[in-house]
Amino acid sequence: MDVARQAHMRHLVEQLQKLEGRIREGGGPARIEKQHRAGKMTARERVSALLDEDAGFLEIGLLIAYDRYDGQAPAAGVVTGLGKIEGRPAVIVANDATVKAGAWWPETITKILRAQEIAMRNRLPIVYLVDSAGVNLPYQDGIFPGQYGAGRIFYYNSLMRRKLRIPQIAAVMGPCIAGGAYLPALSDVILMVEGVSFMGLGGPNLVKGATGQVIDSEPLGGARMHTAVSGVAHYLAKDDADCLARIRQRFRQLREPARVPAPVEPLRGIAEIYGALPADHRLPYDIEEVIFRIFDGDDYVEFQPEYAPEMLCANARLCGHPVGIIANRRGFLKADGRPRIGGIVYAESARKVAYFVEACERLGTPLIYLQDVSGFMVGPEAEREGIIRAGAEMVETMSCATVPKLVLTLNHASGAGYYAMAGQGFDPNFTFNWPTARIGVMEGDSAVVALFAAELDKYKGQPLPAELQQSIDKTRADYERWLDSRYAAARGHCDAVIDPLDSRKVLAFALEACKQRRLSAPGDAGASGLIEP
Repeated sequence: MDVARQAHMRHLVEQLQKLEGRIREGGGPARIEKQHRAGKMTARERVSALLDEDAGFLEIGLLIAYDRYDGQAPAAGVVTGLGKIEGRPAVIVANDATVKAGAWWPETITKILRAQEIAMRNRLPIVYLVDSAGVNLPYQDGIFPGQYGAGRIFYYNSLMRRKLRIPQIAAVMGPCIAGGAYLPALSDVILMVEGVSFMGLGGPNLVKGATGQVIDSEPLGGARMHTAVSGVAHYLAKDDADCLARIRQRFRQLREPARVPAPVEPLRGIAEIYGALPADHRLPYDIEEVIFRIFDGDDYVEFQPEYAPEMLCANARLCGHPVGIIANRRGFLKADGRPRIGGIVYAESARKVAYFVEACERLGTPLIYLQDVSGFMVGPEAEREGIIRAGAEMVETMSCATVPKLVLTLNHASGAGYYAMAGQGFDPNFTFNWPTARIGVMEGDSAVVALFAAELDKYKGQPLPAELQQSIDKTRADYERWLDSRYAAARGHCDAVIDPLDSRKVLAFALEACKQRRLSAPGDAGASGLIEP
């Protein structure tokens, strides 16, 4: 493997890990110590204690909002992700009280909704570890109203409880105030921790202002009051550790998880995957250098390898699970004696993918998209070949496929090709990026041509005026920033940016989570247009 390639990827991964480490510190050592003095674990300590030992945690949305609010909202004040509890994949939502006392930012809502969507789509149990001061009032306009405001959390709570029969366990491990109290109230099981939990539609100050009554937190909405008097909560835990142990006990009463088949090691070692992609995103590479380091070494068969070779379709296995792979080849190729540009979707390749997706749908085979797409072919020849209709077929079959769809963006994800390759707007089950991923309508150089074509023609062969050159440079810089994988992750355009070395592990666990759905109760068809039956 090329040493320069490996060094470039290693540098990107080190930058990512440094950023992630800073975000995982939450509000910092002083606030962590304050949490400990109050007799409470931090959100991340709770998650770690709840999960099976050495099972790992697939965190979703870690980078969201990291570059907003002057860095005061790491992870938007909530930890969300997937892990295993008593051997069963589950979704976890844990408020981080070291960040603004666990108050909700606008992006906090985004993360909680995404976690609930993962639970609904894959029929996974969901655990809420509640420790929140409620709405961050200066930002209430981005939290409270709207179709995807905080109210949708409670809508999803209700769908899971009444329609989808998805287990929801809420542990109130700190404050749970105002409308936020409906999140546990709409769950199946509510636990509270003695001496530290509070749940109420209004705290002591609000009660005093509204009614004139003076009352302390404990008799107003403490754990003992709600478990012994109001009956709102179901179980009283003596501390955080006891509360988490009770959640694990509840999981032991759930159905057995789906069986995990025996894996076969990949044909090539994962250790050298850093060298699979060139440092320059415009250069070609061999997509098999990625595939043969992630997927099992047996049962790999490429579908129509010589027809429209710029699109690779293959049946394979991932840690024993049968999957269909759809990937873009890069570089200059030939088919039927005609040149083809890798990363471009032609009419033939669109129809090839559409047929392959339909075949996987009939067999119930999950789909894994490896994105490195620059868009659809344009020009008179492409139009005569029916590229619009072929592209529509590719989009339609992908949109209507009910099998699990996982997306790993390796490099480019541009134009309508990003959509056709199961872009986020088409509700794939999970979307992951490598640090090299570049999601955008086009590359910066293409944008310069599109925006400044007339001026560039005018000064062809001549030095450009300083003002024009500054505008061009700014456009390129803006596009480089917008195309950065961390920028996409900060805005929720992927579930996580992952280390390429973790690709096999992350995809396999995400796929295992998807497969739990077949154990869900009969008659649990989706109750929302967002959630397919």
